[in-house]
Amino acid sequence: MDTTDKYIGRFLDNRYEILEKIGTGGMAVVYKARCHRLNRIVAIKILKDELAGDADFRRRFRTESQAVAMLSHPNIVAVYDVCRSGDVEYIVMEYIDGITLKQYITRKGVLNWKEALHFASQVAKALAHAHSRGIIHRDIKPHNIMIVKDGSVKVADFGIARLQSTQNTLTQEALGSVHYISPEQAKGGHVDARSDIYSLGVVMYEMLTSHLPFEGDSAVSVAIQHISAIPLMPSELNPDIPPGLESITMHAMEPDLNLRYASAEEMLADLEEFRKNPAIRFTYSQNSPVSITNDRHDSGRLKGNDQATREVPSGAIIKAESALPKAARQPVRSLKQEEYRRQRKSASRTSTLVGVFFIIVFLVGVFVFMWINFINPWLNPPEEMVTIPKFAGELAENVLNNPDYTAIYRFTEEYRYDETVAEGVIISQDPQADRQQKLPASGIINVKLTISQGPEPVVTMPDLTSKEWRAAVRELDNLDMDLNIQESAEPHNTIVEDYVIRTEPEAGEKLKKGDTVFIIYSSGPEIKTVKVPDVQGLPLSQAQLRLEGYNLTWDVVYEDNPDVPKGIVIFQDIIPETEVPEKTEIILTVSNGPAEQSNPPSTTAPSQSSPPPETTIDPWGSSGDDWGTP
Repeated sequence: MDTTDKYIGRFLDNRYEILEKIGTGGMAVVYKARCHRLNRIVAIKILKDELAGDADFRRRFRTESQAVAMLSHPNIVAVYDVCRSGDVEYIVMEYIDGITLKQYITRKGVLNWKEALHFASQVAKALAHAHSRGIIHRDIKPHNIMIVKDGSVKVADFGIARLQSTQNTLTQEALGSVHYISPEQAKGGHVDARSDIYSLGVVMYEMLTSHLPFEGDSAVSVAIQHISAIPLMPSELNPDIPPGLESITMHAMEPDLNLRYASAEEMLADLEEFRKNPAIRFTYSQNSPVSITNDRHDSGRLKGNDQATREVPSGAIIKAESALPKAARQPVRSLKQEEYRRQRKSASRTSTLVGVFFIIVFLVGVFVFMWINFINPWLNPPEEMVTIPKFAGELAENVLNNPDYTAIYRFTEEYRYDETVAEGVIISQDPQADRQQKLPASGIINVKLTISQGPEPVVTMPDLTSKEWRAAVRELDNLDMDLNIQESAEPHNTIVEDYVIRTEPEAGEKLKKGDTVFIIYSSGPEIKTVKVPDVQGLPLSQAQLRLEGYNLTWDVVYEDNPDVPKGIVIFQDIIPETEVPEKTEIILTVSNGPAEQSNPPSTTAPSQSSPPPETTIDPWGSSGDDWGTP
């Protein structure tokens, strides 16, 4: 038991005894408690101390109380009471003995589609009920979905729910968990019931693939992906997903509010249709088709198949005078007229070809000049090379806040423990220092920094002995070390059933992430068995002594029997030699002798015959062996 928590062991309103802490949320701490008025175990949510002094947070806490108190549904954690005890405001809720859907996915991995359909349908029913009351959850995620032992689910933690009728908005808080929030939540826009449907779609995606649709190094990068990226289809990660269920999942995750399911009832109707016919396929119409490409870095560049053409104006006539010498231009008397025409025509054709050749040469020269000085520099600007500075060994704070760096570099941070590098110092970088890199057209170079968190904190195995084993599992889960927890039961004569006997490793031993921890708890005292002895035909007292020797109990019924003397055991309800647990009750049927006759009183004197001789019964049996067998 955590004795450092001031609420452990405390009574609220002389009714609720706080037993242990079972969870912590953004606004409140949840405790396991006992209601002494109704003698039942409940969960109590108490506003955190650091927030209790803030009027805005108290208002939000009361708003949540009013919201969840309006809900009554088998798939929603029930609220029993909303109270205030002195300066403590708290909500009394149904205690759920189970695990979260997140824990179930972590342990099992990919869920089969029937399980995913079963869980999703129940969450959709819970949301339909909440939305019908004007309440939006706004934080649907596997961590807030409890799986009960009977396989049903209950939606919990309406810690950031709000009434649609209220006008209070929180502009300076990131509401919900970034991996499950809708695009409109990521943008800080208007949130309605369809935002819960998007989050349920992400939960279905994770159940069917054991992967989240978007991952990133920071919450901001994941939020941006919700707004602008397209996830892989679930069937690309798990080919066994039926097309109909995949369509429902992706339709729920539609980034455009107007193309998403309009209500939880609409989504539930499709889930029910799929349940009836798993071979069904859904086709969802879109009002505005969107073309998606990945050529984001090709803008402004000349495509490889793009061609630039230059047209010479048609109809241009090039005239050239004959290049023949003057003598040749005058007819020679000795030439015949026909020959003279032929020579003149040939000379004209030659001069035309020469003129065309020089024009082509001129145009080629002009093009080469334009290409070298104007076209090529415009199409292929000179590459600007940048030398990557050495960031490793520097304080991350100095690098990330340096405007000279942030003007050129976009940093992504990754943190890890390191025994040799001080906390906050950069361990490594990618690209490496002193590397020459071309400056992209955007003018920004992406650099990944690995930053030290200092030596890894030492976590030791807590003392879980004498704790209820489920509470012990929760305590280990709260260490956030991805432990592989194995539970097993064994009999114990002194430790109460379901309470921890021992752990492996023992309390105080060092724990590492991913270690396997064994919890051995009591299944109660070991049950011994005995063979039922045969006591039929024995006097009752002798039969009782014999049963007592076998550590058995008995009960007696009597019946009249003219053939068996009074006090003799006629019958036992368990056959002799049957093996039964110790303390088993044996029903003995004992003779009352013959039934009494009601005769009229005799007028004659009673006979003076001597009474029958007394019979002495040896309680240990005439033979003196084995508890007096007659």
